Amino acid sequence: MGALTPWKPRQELEKLQRNMEEMFERLSGRFFGHREENRSFWGGEPWSPAIESRTENGNLIVKADLPGIDPKEISISIAGDRLTVEGERKHEEKKEEKDYFYREVEYGKFSRTIPLPEGVNADQVKASYKNGVLEITMPTPQQTESKKVQVEVH
Repeated sequence: MGALTPWKPRQELEKLQRNMEEMFERLSGRFFGHREENRSFWGGEPWSPAIESRTENGNLIVKADLPGIDPKEISISIAGDRLTVEGERKHEEKKEEKDYFYREVEYGKFSRTIPLPEGVNADQVKASYKNGVLEITMPTPQQTESKKVQVEVH
């Protein structure tokens, strides 16, 4: 399961940066003021959607939380043993001014790539979008089915 959730040190540094910025905002008395757009100090993507994967009934199922994103703006690609989901949550631009007291929703482009088991047939991949959740389903290759191995004690 560790291979499906690789450690991303840059993402951890960005999270630390956001936490420190929020702490300084509170200390400086700007807690209830307008917050500047989230921009990454380290460059790259400003946010990354949560993803989960599991096997069920001979299928690998990958889910991504993508609320507020038009499904027409989502791109799914498979290259070799990698599944990539890309898209963008666009900030609604309105001319009226709004005062935000607190905002955690992040906007901008994202890209998530996860490893797939060897032998996945890209022609059999299906995707659906419902209630802000993208679900990608594909048949699990035969060689990836689990097998119980008995440990011999000597």
